[in-house]
Amino acid sequence: MSDQDTHGFGPVDLNLLRTFLAVHRLGSFTAAARRLSLSQSTVTTQIRALEKRLGRELFERRAHGVAPLPPADELATQLSAPLDRLAAITGEEPSDTVAPVYLAGPAEFLSEVGLKVLAPLVEQGVRLRVAVGLTEPLLEELRAGRHDLVVATRRPRGRTLHAELLGDEEFVLVAAPVWAERLKGQELHTTLEGLPLITYAEDLPIVRRYWRHVFDRRLHAEAAITFPDLRGVLTAVLAGAGWSVLPSYLCRTALASGALRLLHRPEDPPINPSFLVQRPGSSLNPHVTIVRERLLAAAKNW
Repeated sequence: MSDQDTHGFGPVDLNLLRTFLAVHRLGSFTAAARRLSLSQSTVTTQIRALEKRLGRELFERRAHGVAPLPPADELATQLSAPLDRLAAITGEEPSDTVAPVYLAGPAEFLSEVGLKVLAPLVEQGVRLRVAVGLTEPLLEELRAGRHDLVVATRRPRGRTLHAELLGDEEFVLVAAPVWAERLKGQELHTTLEGLPLITYAEDLPIVRRYWRHVFDRRLHAEAAITFPDLRGVLTAVLAGAGWSVLPSYLCRTALASGALRLLHRPEDPPINPSFLVQRPGSSLNPHVTIVRERLLAAAKNW
């Protein structure tokens, strides 16, 4: 933080910065107060003092908690690593309760796979705070200290985040049995383009990738239904609305029961690697390590 960033003279009180980072990570004055063993009024006073010192608002106050404004995200990015290192050196532990683990990633994966693997950890005292979203914004929030772990669909650039390969997500071309029977003996890559397509987004990102990788051609089709959650796409396909390309983990049960059919078995199916990404300093929470190890161990069987 430079002199130009502050109003007044002298260094900013380190306690204000610690309190700010707790509020930013927990999204609540109340939760930060509990974590830091302070009264909520003290946390409120410290945040107001920091905002006055910086000459800008850091949080948008809401009915339930607070939301960081852009200056808060920028400040958190600067503070996360050095304050976490300082806490490790000094052995600080501001509460008798281990902090929750903040995990983020794709809604479909965390719902269908992640929570099934992690739910048993609750008996060990692990508390989870799960957020969902797209990889790019989640990685930015990870850098700003809002998450401990992110399941990402690409490896983050640079060396500020630690990424480990979680697994390879295979994509499969599927439809309900009624469509599979109609398509027998037909040339798939041309016939399907004229049939109802169910997809995640208007630009057909997953389906277009499948077409390029498997059929080595450009897809010429428009979606009959778009739904911004692959579980919704699966529901529509199961109901017989049309065909789609989906991650294999999402279709495993329906394929095994016969409710869904594979339309094609390519020798080289398209895959998308996923990564478990950790922010610097989050290993200070022992439960982050437990969650990380459980996800990596379970990934071997996905």
